[in-house]
Amino acid sequence: MSVADEIEKLNNLRQNGAITDEEYQKAKNSLLRQHETMGEKLSNAAGNISSDENIWSMFIHLSLLCGFIFPFFGLIVPVILWQVKKNESQVIDKHGRIVVNWIITEIILSIMFGILCLLLVGIPLLAALIVLGIVFPIIGGIKANNGEAWSYPFSIKFFPVD
Repeated sequence: MSVADEIEKLNNLRQNGAITDEEYQKAKNSLLRQHETMGEKLSNAAGNISSDENIWSMFIHLSLLCGFIFPFFGLIVPVILWQVKKNESQVIDKHGRIVVNWIITEIILSIMFGILCLLLVGIPLLAALIVLGIVFPIIGGIKANNGEAWSYPFSIKFFPVD
């Protein structure tokens, strides 16, 4: 039964003389307060918590791009964000693990491709790794903002994600 139906029922009782105007007002105010309180609780549970987790998860992914502006910040900032927020949410912890797995994988591949640059084979591989280092965090950030966890392809699982 909706709040409007309950208020209509109360109004009928008042018109029939079953309750006084004062009792009607008290009951009506009580119903409206209960409805507002329930609405606020549902809104807080559904909106703020999950959107907060999604935003922090997105920041962890996108903070990888800091390395293109300030050297080594792309390695440090995501780890710091993850360490600060990982105990607050399993979702943030999962995204942090995904990003740290990618950071470690990217470091290993950079070293290997750097060595292969001596044979000229590593140059296109290093270029591809740079492109993936831009594309993967953007895709991961968008998916994190939508509430999805996306493990980067080719990423070695040093920290279990599932």
